Amino acid sequence: MNGTEPSGAGFAGSSSAAPPSAAVAAPTLGLVAGEASGDLLASLLLQGLRERWPGLLSCGIGGPRLAELGFTAWWPSHKLSIFGYVDALLNLRELLAIRRELGDRLIADPPSVFVGVDAPDFNFGLERRLREAGIKTVHFVCPSIWAWRPERVQTIKASCDHVLCLFPFEPELLQRAGIGATYVGHPLADRIPLWPDQAAARVALGLAEGSSGGPVVALLPGSRRSELKYIAPPLLQAARRMAQARGDLRFILPVAPGLMEMARALQQAHGQDLPLTLLDGRSHEALAACDVTLVASGTATLEAALFKRPMVIAYKLHWLNAWRMRGKALQPWVGLPNVLAREFLVPELIQQDCTPENLAREGLAWLDDPARYARVQQRFVEQHELLRCNTAQRAGDAIANLLQR
Repeated sequence: MNGTEPSGAGFAGSSSAAPPSAAVAAPTLGLVAGEASGDLLASLLLQGLRERWPGLLSCGIGGPRLAELGFTAWWPSHKLSIFGYVDALLNLRELLAIRRELGDRLIADPPSVFVGVDAPDFNFGLERRLREAGIKTVHFVCPSIWAWRPERVQTIKASCDHVLCLFPFEPELLQRAGIGATYVGHPLADRIPLWPDQAAARVALGLAEGSSGGPVVALLPGSRRSELKYIAPPLLQAARRMAQARGDLRFILPVAPGLMEMARALQQAHGQDLPLTLLDGRSHEALAACDVTLVASGTATLEAALFKRPMVIAYKLHWLNAWRMRGKALQPWVGLPNVLAREFLVPELIQQDCTPENLAREGLAWLDDPARYARVQQRFVEQHELLRCNTAQRAGDAIANLLQR
């Protein structure tokens, strides 16, 4: 399979790189992190585990953030950057081949524990196979069984020895089904300051206040190719309407790895003449620098809340995916800040409601109502404090307990 390391590059082949004492004391870790968000979460988790076990060795599927920590990526995480039934069907053969070969390698050279980070449709099948082969399995990020597809709880039970949960209400749901689970909080809540330095972020991005400096709007259409295809156009068209209404606005759009060429083409088609800067990654700096964000539903909405940025949540997908998901929602909220609040703190514009007119109107509304802006920022501070609970230590404790059984 293209993209793999030489067949000898695994836990046994890499152990000589660590000091003998660390190699004996530290567990070995198989890990799969799908997409940019999974790579970020996994890197924060791995940093914490490395502090606990300095000699820890890790292999599997990951992205650039994991690679910076010495993780051995047999495949890059963007291979799993797929959403919805249509994309999955188009890439099914390759995904199944990667999962089969990865499982073969991990069973032939077993780690002490396997951690699947998000990517449930890929990871659960792999975790089940590894568990049946006697390898302990942990899943990091509980699937949103509280939002849709509650039947997945049986899949989780068959696949995982333990689940590390980001949100405090999730362990009880899993424990009712006999699944071991631990609330670990969100690792980003430990890393992001309660009040990020907006001025410093603007300087870093070349947006320092000047005579022509006005409010900054961050456009975050998502990290998947399909998200860029469906969500970037209405976001860019909304930005044009916002710029027409307020001539002092500036726009930034962080682009996920491998998607810059596509983003430039979309800018040409839908955002020509906009005061828009495309950023190579740097989504956190963009959130720190902006005043408001138009953001695709997903992990980025929680990140925006942790940066205390009022937002408009957007989502569009292929009509067939939308039709398949219709009627499966168990609650009225999609965005994670709203799910945590159990109310619509911020507007959600999904599918047919995700129009440039609606997005522009809701985005401008944040800038026109300072009192509402301040209220939602305070609610985001409360959510940040709830999720800040030393995730790496809690996760390490849970994994250590599992290994001792």
